[in-house]
Amino acid sequence: MQVTLLDGSIGQEIVKRSGDRPTPLWSTSVMIDQPDVVAAVHGDYFKAGATIATSNTYAVHRDRLVRADLEDHFEALLNTAMTQAVAARDDHGSGRIAAALGPLGASYRPDIQVPLEEAKGLFGELVQRMQAQADLILIETVSSVEHARGALMGCAVTDKPVWLAVTVQDDDGSRLRSGEALQDLAPLIKDFQPAAVLINCSRPEVIGAGLEIIKTFGKPYGAYANGFTQITEAFLQDAPTVEALEQRRDLGPVEYAKFAMGWVAQGASIVGGCCEVGPAHISELAKQLREAGHQVI
Repeated sequence: MQVTLLDGSIGQEIVKRSGDRPTPLWSTSVMIDQPDVVAAVHGDYFKAGATIATSNTYAVHRDRLVRADLEDHFEALLNTAMTQAVAARDDHGSGRIAAALGPLGASYRPDIQVPLEEAKGLFGELVQRMQAQADLILIETVSSVEHARGALMGCAVTDKPVWLAVTVQDDDGSRLRSGEALQDLAPLIKDFQPAAVLINCSRPEVIGAGLEIIKTFGKPYGAYANGFTQITEAFLQDAPTVEALEQRRDLGPVEYAKFAMGWVAQGASIVGGCCEVGPAHISELAKQLREAGHQVI
């Protein structure tokens, strides 16, 4: 089977290498002070076997930048993120670029309701500014049906493939963080026709149950899990940082690859990693995919 191998954590990995403390903007500020760190992270994932570089644009939203008094850096940050991803891809000699669209407001917060037309405009602006250097658009960590709808509406401005990645509850892979059933996404998938549907930034243990549902949508599907013990209440407060989350100690490269190979056995054709999943994890996963006879594309 042909399997697309995504990279792993981008923001977390950049923060770790920069030596800076995490901020609510995550790794965004690093692009101002140490942009070369971004290309180095992308490069290491390509060397590990990943075939896609996910741009470091997850938290580059006007609403988030306003809180940090950085809104005037909006265009420059997007340009830096895309330029660094392209440079790493060109240095590697192959690969694709996924322009990442993170949630408005904050992650895992379906209670933050952005009016649909406003969300459409904000996501649409991001897509228009990034699409020229992107091979595909990746909507990440979608926690509600309304979040998915607003982002997909914004992506209507592009002809590039759009991948929709949703996040599910820590103890129930059949439900979005909002509590809505994954199955409730079916009408949106039919209406907007994204090129792929994924589960991301969720515990690996619950992803298998979610895949059984999204495989019925008739699209290529897959997953990339996080390595957090759980999403804590502290992280669900206003302007959190990842210091409110704890990294698992039982999810090394071999353990993570076992989960991902299980998803491939379920028919997933796109796998990779999210927060706390690094180049070593992706390297091990690439090795296991090849040994199992899959073609990594």
